[in-house]
Amino acid sequence: MAYRRTENVVRRLAAREQTIVDAARSIAGESGMGAVQIAAVAHRADIAAGTVYRYFPSKAHLVAELISASADREVAAMRAAADAAPGPLSALAACVATFASRALHERGLAWAVIAEPVDADIDALRMEFRRALATELELRIRTAIAGGHLPDQDARVAAPAILGAVLEGLLGPLAPPAATNPGPAREAVQTITLLALRSLGVVDARARGLVAQCVLP
Repeated sequence: MAYRRTENVVRRLAAREQTIVDAARSIAGESGMGAVQIAAVAHRADIAAGTVYRYFPSKAHLVAELISASADREVAAMRAAADAAPGPLSALAACVATFASRALHERGLAWAVIAEPVDADIDALRMEFRRALATELELRIRTAIAGGHLPDQDARVAAPAILGAVLEGLLGPLAPPAATNPGPAREAVQTITLLALRSLGVVDARARGLVAQCVLP
């Protein structure tokens, strides 16, 4: 009985922690990372601020968990989409399109956890997020090169360049506001995926075909 009670306690603690992180994610998506304050998160989660502090000793700890959890979630989605694709080039296209479409679906949150200027400590955490995304893209590029589907190139340079194109083209301050609407959003994701494939050396007709195969939400 004691063991089962302990498991129940662990589950309740994990659920409460997830509630706190979800509240922080909601606030970041609506108002940016700067709005993620302990009092605001406690209010959103409908718990006392002291309870938040028991899980996260400071705002920095909470933001670190938010960014880490977001990174894990996005990389997992990219990997799942790529692994389900029928070939290396399709996997690469799926990887780019999945990240792009998910970022546009939650544009405010994506900007907050990846690029919003806040402070140096948060920027360091974001660098790990970007590195994780670039690493997944690099893996897909290397696989396609090894299979003879892409011309030989330095995947270590190509991957962050592709990531930068997605971030600036879809989330940055110069990105078209209309890209948040369903129709234009789909077109924007298709455009950025096509750009990525072309830049890596996929001939246009083949690149268009790969983009057309991507299943976008």
